[in-house]
This record gives sequence, structure tokens and C-alpha cells, in this order.
Amino acid sequence: MRVGLFPTCLVDLFRPSVGFASAELLGRAGCDVDLPEGLTCCGQPAFNSGDRKSAQALARQVIAACEGFDAIVVPSGSCGGMIRRHYPELLAEDRDWAPRARALAERTHELVSFLVDVLGVETVSAACARRATYHDACSGLRELGIKAQPRKLLESVEGLELTEMPGAEICCGFGGTFCVEYPEISNRMVSDKCVEAEASGANLLLAGDLGCLMNIAGKLSRAGSAIEVRHVAEVLAGRLDEPPIAAARGEDAR
Repeated sequence: MRVGLFPTCLVDLFRPSVGFASAELLGRAGCDVDLPEGLTCCGQPAFNSGDRKSAQALARQVIAACEGFDAIVVPSGSCGGMIRRHYPELLAEDRDWAPRARALAERTHELVSFLVDVLGVETVSAACARRATYHDACSGLRELGIKAQPRKLLESVEGLELTEMPGAEICCGFGGTFCVEYPEISNRMVSDKCVEAEASGANLLLAGDLGCLMNIAGKLSRAGSAIEVRHVAEVLAGRLDEPPIAAARGEDAR
């Protein structure tokens, strides 16, 4: 199967190791992995801000870049949800692009969902002797139904103990532009998330969306927490040579 890996803007700019881990997992599962040429942003920030014209232009660019692949895989529920759920809506009135948007939506999958639900992967070859907790990012959970899949694969990681936060499904407060438009609310939400992470007894926090991870990592760091933050793909691929995720440089001191 020829798979196009859409690494996302945040992975490209802040955490390339997530892209390499994703490619490694797909390769181990028997996929021929390539990077579509001409990829940029999926358009979600513009879409969420009401700038439909810019979002449509970006969607067309992504669609054109991703044609010719059997599947497009994204290590992010938010970007994957944008393509699967919102591209068809965004271009519904465009006679030429609407069918292409629907076709891409049908072939696009979030990484762990693709591994488990499409390829039938049940175990991975990785070891991580840590106690971890998992944050369910909003878009992946609510738009794509990603809940059991990462936990299924994490169960097969040698030495890893998974402990659940009671509020694992509650938003971390990132929400793309939400954290910029409503910083006080966002800060309270991520503070609550970090309190629950500490209470879980875990020393490692995992999720499938880098935006959430950088938001949580920044708050944990400012609170002096020893909890490390990583993308689930890095643990599943056994790529733990990189330092844990940190907040984006220039982030305000919420």
C-alpha cells in the first residue's frame, strides 16, 4: 500500500521526530511511505477563525498534493479531522473540487486509527519502562472516534504501565486559536489537566496531537513537574532518543 504521510505544521516545525516515528511505524506495518510534495497547512486555523476563503485555498492545495496515494496518514487527530470531516463541507459548493475533497476524506486516517482499524496492527516492538497516562485530544476523540486504539497498542509496549486520569477526555485548553482568544479559560483548563496528570502517579504523559502536548508540556514545566511529555508515536516506535516535548518558544507564561 502506498501511503502519503502528512506530518502537519507543528511536527514539521517543532517535533520532526514524530514524523520519523510515524514513518517507521507505517514501514514496519508493510506500507510504502512517501511524503507528498507541496504540502503546507491543512487550513484548520483559518477554518476555525472563519476565514473560509483561505481555508478553501489551502484545502485545494492539500488535495492536489495528496492525490495518487492509496491512503493519507496524519499523526494528529485535529488535522486528520479537518481533512476527513471538514474538507467535504468546505468545498461542497465547488463542482470541480467537491468530489476530490470527498475522495481524499475517505482515504485519510489518523495514525493509530490507521494502524489498528485499517491495517489490523495489534502489537508493536518497543520497550519503555515507565508509568504513563494518556490524554484524549478533542478532535481525535470526538471527530474520529480515537479512544481504544492507542491504548491497545500501548498495552503491547514492554515495561509500560498505563494509568488513567479521571478527566482523560476533557480538553486541555489548547484548541488551536482558542488558547489565544480565551487565555484565562485556557490556562484554567490546562492547569486542571496537569493536576490530574500529577495525581495519576505517571511520569510520562502521552497524546496523539502535538498542539495539546506542547500546551500541557509548557504548563507542567512552569509548575516544576518531572512528568515527561511525548507523542504516542514516539513510544510506539521506540524512538525515545529525543528529549521530551517542551513548550513552543515564545509561548506566553500562562
